[in-house]
Amino acid sequence: MSRMGEELAGNHAVWEFHSDSVLVRFERGIRTPRLWQALGRRRVPHEAFASVTLTPGKRDTVVLRAEPRPGADPLMEAAAGQLREVCDPYRLVLPADRAPAAAGFAEALRGALGPEAAEPAGRFLVDAPEAPLQFKGYDAKAVFDGSTVSLRWSRTGASSVKWKAGDQYFDLEELCGVRWRTPETPGGHLRLVSREHSGTGEDGPVAPDQDPAAVVFGLGYGTVHESLPFAAAVLAAVRGRGPAVPVAAVPAARPERRDPADIAERIRHLGELHSAGLLTDGEFTSKKAELLAEL
Repeated sequence: MSRMGEELAGNHAVWEFHSDSVLVRFERGIRTPRLWQALGRRRVPHEAFASVTLTPGKRDTVVLRAEPRPGADPLMEAAAGQLREVCDPYRLVLPADRAPAAAGFAEALRGALGPEAAEPAGRFLVDAPEAPLQFKGYDAKAVFDGSTVSLRWSRTGASSVKWKAGDQYFDLEELCGVRWRTPETPGGHLRLVSREHSGTGEDGPVAPDQDPAAVVFGLGYGTVHESLPFAAAVLAAVRGRGPAVPVAAVPAARPERRDPADIAERIRHLGELHSAGLLTDGEFTSKKAELLAEL
C-alpha cells in the first residue's frame, strides 16, 4: 500500500501520492515529450480520477494508467482523444522491477476513489495552464491574456477573408467553447466557438482558413505543446474554472495605438490584395481608413 507522500518515478515523470491528490512532476530533457515539459507539474485531485490500471508494457516495462473522469480535466477535454499515447499525461511507464511499487500505488489510488468516479464530472477539477499564453499558427498569432483571446493575422499566411475582417478580439462572454484539431494530422486548427455559432456543427460555419474565429496550424506551427495548453486554458476560463490571472500580467485587450511601421506594412499588403483583385475599391479604402485611425 502506498503511503502519503510516497513517490513513484517512471520514464520522464514522478507521481507523488497525497491524501487528496496525485502530484505529477514532469522532467525536462531531450526525450521528455514537449507537452509534458510545457505542463511542468500538475496536481490531480482524487475526485478527478475514474479508474487506474497496471499492465505489462514493452521491453521489460509496466504501464500505470490513471483514467480521468470525463469533463474533469480541461486539457483532456480539449484534446478530445487526439493525443498520442506517448504524450498522455495520465500514463506512467516504469521498469518491470518497479511493478510491486506501482501495484501499491495503484491500490492506494483505487482506495481513494469515491462513488462518483463512474460518473462524468459536472465541472473541471484539474487546473488549466495559467494565462497569459500564446502560440504562433500558420496564419495568425493567438494570445490569451486571461480575459480576451486575440488573433493577429500573418501577412503571408492569412487568407484575404481574414485580412478583410481584420485582427480579431474575443471576450470570454462571447464564447461558449473551443475546438482543437491536432497539428499532427492534416487540417489541424483551433477554432473559437461563439455563442452565435454554437449550433453550426463540428466543422463550424466555414472552413478554418476562411473563418476569422479560427487559427490554422501547419508544419511547425500551432505545435501540440503550445496550442493544446492554450485551448485548455481558454476552455476552462469560458466554463469558469480557470485560475485567476494577476492584473499586472494582463495586457490591454485592445491597444489604442499601433506601431506606425506595422500599420504601413499592413496597408502595403492591402494594396497588393487590391491590385490582385482580391479587394474591391470600397473594401480597400474602408480597411485602409481603419488602419490609419489606429495611429
